[in-house]
Amino acid sequence: MRPYDTILSMKYVTVVGERSYIVDVEREGEIVQDGVTHQLDIRAIDQEGLYSLLVDNKSYEALVEEGDEQLRVLIDGAMYTVRVIDERAKRLAEAAGAYAAVGGEQGIKSPMPGLIVTVPVQKGDRVKKGQVVVVLESMKMENELKSPRDGVVTAVKVTARQAVEQGQVLLTVDDK
Repeated sequence: MRPYDTILSMKYVTVVGERSYIVDVEREGEIVQDGVTHQLDIRAIDQEGLYSLLVDNKSYEALVEEGDEQLRVLIDGAMYTVRVIDERAKRLAEAAGAYAAVGGEQGIKSPMPGLIVTVPVQKGDRVKKGQVVVVLESMKMENELKSPRDGVVTAVKVTARQAVEQGQVLLTVDDK
């Protein structure tokens, strides 16, 4: 069973960083994102959260980590924080005043065990969304972890040549 098999014919609000997208899952292998139809195939590669994605005939590998009401998704060295809310739950939350954009301090966690190669930023540095903030070596490959938003580095918790575990907070960025 593919991840989307159980969610057919549903509308979702997907929040990636600070941007929201409307995603309609209408039938297997197809989604409509903000009115544009995309062909989609998702396959689990392992039990550790590694997926193969085929989006409009473009292939991607994604490492997905589930967290408290959100997903952390690593694609091509960029880390994305993703919240998926079905339209009905969003409306109920808005009515209760509970729905708000993701903001404040955000920890950047290691997507896999590895060794820190370099941390090109320091506490207090201003960073731009997509800027490399940590280079992590894992399985003999260097992975550039990028800031998910514009902001200020509020803490750096690792140093070069330090071994880290999957899920370990490496640094934090605040959207101040």
